[in-house]
Amino acid sequence: MPHRTELYEDAPSACWPIVYSPDYNITFMGLEKLHPFDAGKWGKVINFLKEEKLIADDLIVQAREATDEDLLVVHTRRYLNKLKAGKLAVDRGWAINVGGGFHHCSSDKGGGFCAYADITLAIKFLFERVQGVSKATIIDLDAHQGNGHERDFMDDHRVYIMDVYNRYIYPGDGFAKRAIKRRVELEWGTEDTEYLQKVHTHVEGALNELKPDIIVYNAGTDILDGDPLGGLAISPQGIVKRDEVVFKAARRRRIPILMVTSGGYQKRTARIIADSILNLHNLGLIDKELATCGAENPKVEQMIRDSAKDLTNLSLQ
Repeated sequence: MPHRTELYEDAPSACWPIVYSPDYNITFMGLEKLHPFDAGKWGKVINFLKEEKLIADDLIVQAREATDEDLLVVHTRRYLNKLKAGKLAVDRGWAINVGGGFHHCSSDKGGGFCAYADITLAIKFLFERVQGVSKATIIDLDAHQGNGHERDFMDDHRVYIMDVYNRYIYPGDGFAKRAIKRRVELEWGTEDTEYLQKVHTHVEGALNELKPDIIVYNAGTDILDGDPLGGLAISPQGIVKRDEVVFKAARRRRIPILMVTSGGYQKRTARIIADSILNLHNLGLIDKELATCGAENPKVEQMIRDSAKDLTNLSLQ
């Protein structure tokens, strides 16, 4: 019997399924400035979206704090003794958690700036609590291998993992790679054209191989050219196009998609994430009507027709 939780309370229908809390932003006596991760990145994304008049405070879903009992769905009690907080995205057809994507954390330990296994937790909650959700696909496009969720779902045939990452950087977890169904290892300095072709080919291949009930999309921006930890050379426009490719593939198949923003270690990544969300909205791939009405919405049908025409048109021109 599932335990009682407040994480899955219904969000107001007027809200965008964009999940955020000011608590996502971390400050500690100025020491956060010494860390390579921009600890205020998520708040900046929200502020950019407010400036563009896409959202307002009362139109986004406020993230709730997960209890120990919630986190025990994934984590062992021994691990939770070291951990007392976390946030979980609320999925409503499509959703974007402006934080999250802690893909190096597994059920028994953290790693790589990742404190708790939110991807694993989201999927296990869906399996446990949402009728009709029995298969999930993780599309991990952060620059680093997502070894945390890979270890957690090593022998779980309900979960299909696609991972595209720089082969030479952290974590290099050979054991975890055994869980990846579609592995794409990139070279140092991979640029837009090659990257987008591979993303398109393998996203289509993964979703044709198994049609899941939910996609969890780990949309790291550490692929950005100049990122000190990612080692790739993707432009801001390439990141926006990448997210578009993934959402088009999901929406065309009418598969719900939950996006988390994961890694990204430059100050300009917040603007790029906001620009990508705005682009998805401008293309009709996300909006409140799509979230609440699903495939019956005429905008969905038009988007499906339009995206089918664009399948092979991946240039940035």
